[in-house]
Amino acid sequence: QVQLVESGGGLVQPGGSLRLSCAASGSIYPIYAMGWYRQAPGKQRELVAGFISDGSTDYADSAKGRFTISRDSAKNTVYLQMNSLKPEDTAVYCCRLRAGRPPGDYWGQGTQVTVSS
Repeated sequence: QVQLVESGGGLVQPGGSLRLSCAASGSIYPIYAMGWYRQAPGKQRELVAGFISDGSTDYADSAKGRFTISRDSAKNTVYLQMNSLKPEDTAVYCCRLRAGRPPGDYWGQGTQVTVSS
């Protein structure tokens, strides 16, 4: 059984920062991809940032230059450092893991990020 535990969401003022964490446990090997998606009200879910198995990263255009994804492989944890937050970053942020044999997609329950003054 795979479990994803997210933390770090909350309310922040425009220009502020937040750090999200997602820790994976269970039958999670091999890991093919792990990252963060977000869904704002009335909008489709979109990739924010993620790792693939070769260690390369992918970022949404809106996240480039402001957000940084990192990982601690020993802890099976990925982090999303979000700086210079804007109101349009307000969304539920969900961790996604693609792992296992055969590969399966796993999602965290989501953490709310609200950027507002």
